[in-house]
Amino acid sequence: MKRSELFFSAIQVPVDFLMIVLASLTAFSIRNIPQILALKPKLYDYPFNSYLQVTAVVALMFLFIYAIEGLYRIRATRKFWKEFLKVFSATSIALVIIIVTIFLKREWFSSRFVILSGWIFVVMYVTIARYFIQLFQKWLLRKRGIGVHRVLLIGINGKIKRIAALIKQDKNLGYKVIGEIDNAHLKLIKQIKEKRGIDEIILCEPSIPDDEQEKLVDFCNINNIVFKYVPTTLQTSSLELGVLKGEPIIEVKNTPLDGWGRIAKRIFDIVFAILAIILTSPVTILAAILIKLTSEGPVIYKNERVGANNKKFFVYKFRYMKWEYCVTKDNQKLNDALKLEKELIQKQSVRKGPLYKIKNDPRKTRVGSIIEKLSIDELPQFFNVLFGSMSVVGPRPHQQREVEKYMDYHRRLLTIKPGVTGMAQVSGRSDLDFEDEYRLDLYYIENWSLLLDIQIILKTVKVLFRRRKN
Repeated sequence: MKRSELFFSAIQVPVDFLMIVLASLTAFSIRNIPQILALKPKLYDYPFNSYLQVTAVVALMFLFIYAIEGLYRIRATRKFWKEFLKVFSATSIALVIIIVTIFLKREWFSSRFVILSGWIFVVMYVTIARYFIQLFQKWLLRKRGIGVHRVLLIGINGKIKRIAALIKQDKNLGYKVIGEIDNAHLKLIKQIKEKRGIDEIILCEPSIPDDEQEKLVDFCNINNIVFKYVPTTLQTSSLELGVLKGEPIIEVKNTPLDGWGRIAKRIFDIVFAILAIILTSPVTILAAILIKLTSEGPVIYKNERVGANNKKFFVYKFRYMKWEYCVTKDNQKLNDALKLEKELIQKQSVRKGPLYKIKNDPRKTRVGSIIEKLSIDELPQFFNVLFGSMSVVGPRPHQQREVEKYMDYHRRLLTIKPGVTGMAQVSGRSDLDFEDEYRLDLYYIENWSLLLDIQIILKTVKVLFRRRKN
């Protein structure tokens, strides 16, 4: 841990203590609100001095639980929403302990309103204080370089170049590349450490022999250097250890979306789709009216795609092109539309691999350009989710002619339902190369969870506010 991280970790303890005490005092000061609302709690005459003593004990207990939950391992690049969830979880654990204590020792304290409101205020105050501390940390990171981790990259393949580029592009990652070397020779690594200092080593080369990797890990442990490595495709898979007649055996699991995982995801999809359809109905109605008034043809454009297990289905989208240019069997000028699209793909596609993305597409209507840029055209896909052909989160569905260009390993994308949004969409939208998109979607397939779905949905909302490239 860097000195700056140790400093902020230390300063966070008294700040949390003050926030917990402040939250307790706030709850005590508004304790008459239930009486005004005629809820009539049983106890209001608890002495303030006794309450302060209890508060001090409770605050220390909170700090102890926060420490156990890892809330004092502070790095400037930590995810704030994860920290909020940890604060919420740790505070809730403390609340349960308080409730059990009161049950066993009722004379200690028993105002339900103060306890519950105190819990809410603790979560609120501690989270707000940590948010401003993190803002200051990130400012120091970006402007002064305080808290930056010096990282050494090892490897000779394309992964090392990709990771180096990512680190250089985004200062908020908190890394500074101090060297890139081909092999794991300890003599060279020691020289770099003495001259420039090393906080972390990232191994990007899976072909390095095991004995060299073992020596490298030992070196990092001895010198208090964080060791990380970029895994191979097999290493990122979900593995299950078993025994076959006394022999250890490892099964590579394709996805957690089997059995109850699939049921849980389907229930989540149905509930979310219904809520999304209701909440976005004003926007969808307005979009439908504008499309109908400004161009000829149907409002909804049905485009055939390939879904889970190679099953074909129609994706519903708001039509943002002129009808005569839409590639669909319902269009009487389909052959002309296909011919034009092939020409545009050859001349104006900005994507590599089996997928295409036409820049400055001349087939769009004026209204269509707006709804496509704001992703309003994809809102009807929530009906696909409701009917079961798509999921809220998953790999994007592709056309048959695109799937035909897949390599064999790309077909793992067809093992689960396609999604309205996904990891690729929140990590680069249509700007990613297909191979990068595939790797992100593969990670999702192998590491699915409802929490991951919620994270991607929240990130999607954030991404939608960024300007979309044509």
